[in-house]
This record gives sequence, C-alpha cells and structure tokens, in this order.
Amino acid sequence: MFSLRVLLLTLVLLNFRLLISAETVITCDGFVQRLSCDTGVISVQSATCGRTSSQICSVGRPPSETSNTQCSIDVPAIFKRCNGLRECELNTQGLAPKDPCFGTYKYYTTNYICIPAETSVTCHGGYSYLKCENGRIQINTANYGRTDKTTCSEGRPSEQLQNTNCYSPNALAPVSKSCNGLESCEVFATHTVFTDPCFGTYKYLAISYFCLPSGVCSSIVCEHESTALNCDEGTVISIHSANYGRTDSTTCSTGRPASQLAKTDCYALNSQTVVTSGCEGKNNCSISASNSVFSDPCVGTFKYLYISYFCVLK
Repeated sequence: MFSLRVLLLTLVLLNFRLLISAETVITCDGFVQRLSCDTGVISVQSATCGRTSSQICSVGRPPSETSNTQCSIDVPAIFKRCNGLRECELNTQGLAPKDPCFGTYKYYTTNYICIPAETSVTCHGGYSYLKCENGRIQINTANYGRTDKTTCSEGRPSEQLQNTNCYSPNALAPVSKSCNGLESCEVFATHTVFTDPCFGTYKYLAISYFCLPSGVCSSIVCEHESTALNCDEGTVISIHSANYGRTDSTTCSTGRPASQLAKTDCYALNSQTVVTSGCEGKNNCSISASNSVFSDPCVGTFKYLYISYFCVLK
C-alpha cells in the first residue's frame, strides 16, 4: 500500500513538472515588460534590474552607459504584482527599489515559470468558492484590490477602475487560514475581511491555488533556526514550494513586537531555488532559516521558512 501511494505521488509530480515551462524576459529600462502563461499562472523565480552585459539594450547608447556590467538589484515589485496571474504588464520606469548604478543604462531581467494552478476571481461583495475534486487546497497567491481596468468593471464609473496598482497588504493570510488543507472553502471578498488598500477603487479578490494530493509534507521554522526534511527509506525529497519571509502575523510571533510582524507580503525571491538546491533528490536534508542563506527580503521583519514537499520514489 505504501509503495502504491508513493508511486502515485511520483506520477502526479512528474506530470506537474511536464506542465511547467521556464521563460526569461528582458526589458530595457522605461519600456513595458510583459509576462504571460498559455496555461497555468506566473511564478516569478528571479527579477533583477541592472546590467550584466554590455550588448543588451545598448543600441544608441554611449559606451559610458553600457560598460558597467557588475550592476544588479532584486526587484520584489515584479514578484508581488505578477505572481498568480495568467498575464502581467509592468511599466518598468521607476520599478526598481533604488538605482543600483548611477549613469548606467539598465534593463530588467525576469525569470519565471508557468505553474498549473487553479484561479478564482470574485468581485467585491461576493464569495469566492474554492474546491478540489481530488486532494486539498494550498493557497498560492491572493490579492484583494485591482491590477487591471477590465476585471469586475461592468457598470462601474471610470474613476473606480483607474488605480491598477492596488494590493491589500494582508490578503494572503486570511485566505490561507480559511482554505489551506480543506477540500473546499469560501472567502468573502470585502474590506471587512481585508484591509482596504485603495479607497474609492472598486476591488476584487483574485486567488490562485493548488490541489495537493494527500501525502504532501510541510515544514515551518522560525528565523535563526534550522529545519530537517526527512523521507522514508527508498524515497527522496521533491520540493513543491518554499518561502523565506512572512505571509501572516501569527506564525513565529511569540515574544515578538508588533512592528516585526506587521509586514505580511514578504517573500525571498530565491527561496525555491535555495531549498531545491539543498534538498531535491535527497532522502533527508537540513536548511537554515537565515538571511545569510536567503538574503533579507524585508529588513526589520521577523521571518520564517515555509516548505512543502513530497517523498517520491528514487
């Protein structure tokens, strides 16, 4: 029975990977970057602004603006705005958190994959109904706000649709709390549940989620501590998801001041890469939840490492 269950999980995971396609998009500074998935939703793996080549985005530029090829900074805004969407358009002007190299003409490089997640969009005042026919719900992304002018726009005046940079700071936590681990759930799309991120804008709740088969394992460890992932003999670890940061205000909160728990949209962009590199294909492994391993995605916030994984046949 054990071998059959593990075999089924292995087949599910292999099928999951076959559906994933990797994409890299490079956009010159000041132009519009477009990410899209024919199937599934966007999951940004890395997003940087700077220059690592003298040739890219160099046409018409003097050598003084293209010679510095040691220039790079992470751009968390791309992760925040695009994850969980099927299509995403970003004006790169001013998108980076700061200028990593004054006087150098920069470009944006985004690496992303398309993951086979379910999606749900509910206009303000309605209920989101999530359901897994087989398996249990694992929330991937959630936002109560507005990121385009067309969704939930029917009958609405233009002024209620203009703000497309509207993100609730706490959307992921209540959705995850209401739905994770269940076969079905419902969430009320209203500012009584979520913080109102843009007064006067007509909002909607957008969710992407996985239907995880039974047998998925998970681990949560607080910052400055280590976690051990283990599989039974004859099976190895296969990472499903990972994040070093904070997505709710209650996990790893004991004894911590409110100021260290308030930011709940904190993601280290290299989480999946680091955990996969250290654990994928092994029977057991240990990962430290620290800035030295993942970098610090939100200075001043007390973070934790969340990992979900399968144990599959070798």
